[in-house]
Amino acid sequence: MTTQKLVAVLDYGSGNVHSVVKALEVAGAKVVLTSDAETVMRADGLLVPGVGAFDAVMKQLRAVRGDELIDRRLAGGMPVLGICVGEQVMFERGIEHGIEAEGLGQWPGTVRQLEADRLPHMGWNTVEAAPGSVLFNGIEQERFYFVHSYAATEWSIEGRTAGTKPLVTWAEHGERFIAAVENGPLTATQFHPEKSGEAGIRLLRNWVESL
Repeated sequence: MTTQKLVAVLDYGSGNVHSVVKALEVAGAKVVLTSDAETVMRADGLLVPGVGAFDAVMKQLRAVRGDELIDRRLAGGMPVLGICVGEQVMFERGIEHGIEAEGLGQWPGTVRQLEADRLPHMGWNTVEAAPGSVLFNGIEQERFYFVHSYAATEWSIEGRTAGTKPLVTWAEHGERFIAAVENGPLTATQFHPEKSGEAGIRLLRNWVESL
């Protein structure tokens, strides 16, 4: 019998956390909502939710030293999953309403407003799952639920060593943008798995089982 994986959901004031907690539990994880450093560091996985503006989320993260905890976990090869703005802040910077804010800098690149006729991009959309994806295993053709106006639209990093080539999944709304990344211990999705029905639960289960 496999031991249930412990996932810490980072509690820093973001909305939608309770639906994330519930979805992770359905996906088979033991879940704790916390900003306690010791709990975050001993969890099998850390989920970083995110709703709202890039700059505001960064300020909230720093207020609970979430930026340091994410960095420490990744430096130790410990899994982290970012969702929506929790994905966006993994990039170097975000530009929103003319305000340029510094991100966590785990990946190079800028999050900016999508060039699309209709914003926000709200609703179900398909993705171009990266070949060999663990996250999308068995759900490559499914649709996922998006709510955003901003995204990263370029990817410019290769794996640091052989065998660690990042897997980048794309979607399109007006233009192509990054829908998900699997990069060693750091995984992130622009869409909301917790709002994506059975496909979203399956994606979270794929991540939990990989921990």
